[in-house]
Amino acid sequence: MARTSSTYECTACGARFPQPMGKCGACGTFGTIEEVRGTLRKDLARARSAFSESSYQDPIPLLEVEISDTSRAPTGLPELDRVLGGGVVPGMVVLLGGEPGIGKSTLVLQWAATCGGDVLYASGEESERQIKLRARRLGAEHPGIHLFAETDVRRILEAAARMKPALLLVDSIQTLFDPEFESAAGSVSQVRGCATLLARWAKTTGTPLVLVGHVTKDGTLAGPKVLEHLVDTVLAFEGDRHHHHRLLRALKNRFGAAFELGVFAMTERGLVGAEGNPFFLESEPRPGCAATVVLSGTRPVIVEIQALVASAGLGIPRRTALGIDGQRLAMLCAVAERRGGVQLHDRDVYLNVAGGLEVEDPAADLAVIAALASSATGRVLAPRCLFLGEVGLTGEVRPVSQLPLRLQEGARLGFQAAAVPRLGLEGLSSPLELHPETGMERLRAKAWLMGRAGGEEAD
Repeated sequence: MARTSSTYECTACGARFPQPMGKCGACGTFGTIEEVRGTLRKDLARARSAFSESSYQDPIPLLEVEISDTSRAPTGLPELDRVLGGGVVPGMVVLLGGEPGIGKSTLVLQWAATCGGDVLYASGEESERQIKLRARRLGAEHPGIHLFAETDVRRILEAAARMKPALLLVDSIQTLFDPEFESAAGSVSQVRGCATLLARWAKTTGTPLVLVGHVTKDGTLAGPKVLEHLVDTVLAFEGDRHHHHRLLRALKNRFGAAFELGVFAMTERGLVGAEGNPFFLESEPRPGCAATVVLSGTRPVIVEIQALVASAGLGIPRRTALGIDGQRLAMLCAVAERRGGVQLHDRDVYLNVAGGLEVEDPAADLAVIAALASSATGRVLAPRCLFLGEVGLTGEVRPVSQLPLRLQEGARLGFQAAAVPRLGLEGLSSPLELHPETGMERLRAKAWLMGRAGGEEAD
C-alpha cells in the first residue's frame, strides 16, 4: 500500500516536486508551487481509470474515413457567430475566458436564450436564484434553459446524459471537481481531468460544450496549458469596465479563422452587437489625429491614432503608448526623426489608440508616423484620408495584406483618399483616391500635411 504523503504541484504546468520550491523547475514561474495531499501513484491510477471508460476502437485507415459538410447552428448573436466562424459545430468544445465582471456569464446566458433548443446551464459559482435574477434583467427567461447548481463533474454528466441538451454550459471549469481525485477543485489535475471528461462526452454525443474559465492576474487563462490544447476554440472576452464596448477574440479556432474579432456594447439589457465602427471618432480635423484600417482576423476595423508631441523641458523625453507596443512607438519615433526630419529627440511623445483597442497590425505604422508629424508641426492632416503601410527602419513604406478589403471599408464609412505603399498597386481598382508612398524622405513636405492649427506646438 502506497504511503500517503504531501507533494507539491505547480499550478501553471502541473509538475510535481517532493518539497516546496519558490520557482518551478519545469516552467520557470515563481510562486505557483502548492501542496497537494495524496500520492502521485494513486492519482495516476485513478486518472487512467477515469479516462478509459469509452470502449476500444480499432484504428481507421485515412482513406476509409467518411466526411460530410459540417453543418453550423447559428447562436442567435451575429457577433458571436462571426468569431466562431459562422456558428456552432456539433461536438464543438469552446473555452471562454475573461476578467472577473467583464460579462462572461451574461454572454453565455444570452447564448442559451437564443440557442433554439434545450440548454443545460451548470454553474458552480452562482445559485439558481442568482441566475434567474440575471435572466429576468436581461430578458433571457427562455423555457428551454435548465439550471443546475453543481460542482461535481460526475453529477453534471449524469444530468446531461438524462436530459440530452442541445447545448451544455459550464460556469466555470475551475470550480468543478472529480471525486476520483484527491486534489482540491481548481488544481491542475482537477481542471485537466474534469475538462477531459466533459470534452470526451461532447465529442461522443455531438453536443456543443462551452466552458467558462478564469484568468490569472497577468491576463492568461488559469489552469494547465493543456486545457487550451484540449478544446476546439479559445475565446478571450476583453474590455474596460469603464467603457461600454466589449471585444470577443478567437485566440484559437479549429473550425474558423483565428484572431477573429467580435464587438459588443454592454447595455442595461445585456450585450448587443456594436453597430457601425465604434473605434473611429468622427470629429473635426485636428493636429495629431490619423485614421487607419487594421485587420483582426478577417474583420477590417477603422481606428483613430492620436499623438501628442510636447516639450520635455529639462527631463529625459518620455515615450508613452496606449493600445500599441511601446517599443514599436520608440522605433517609429526614431524613423520619423532620422528619415523624415521630424524633431522628436528632445520632446515627450504620447500615443493613444482611441476606443481602447489593442493594435498589433503593422499596417498602422504609417498612421503613427503621420500623427507624430502632424502633432510636431501643428499642421492638420488631409480630411477623410486613411494611412495604410508598414514602415521599415530605412524609412521605406512596405505593402500591407488585404489592401482592397481595407480600402472598401474606408469607402463604406465615407473616406475619400488613402496614403498607401506604392508597391502592389498594379491593376488595383480602388474606390478611394490613392496617394502612393515610397518612404519617409521630406516628411514635412507631404501633401497630406495641410495648413496650421492653433493650440499645438509647432517648429
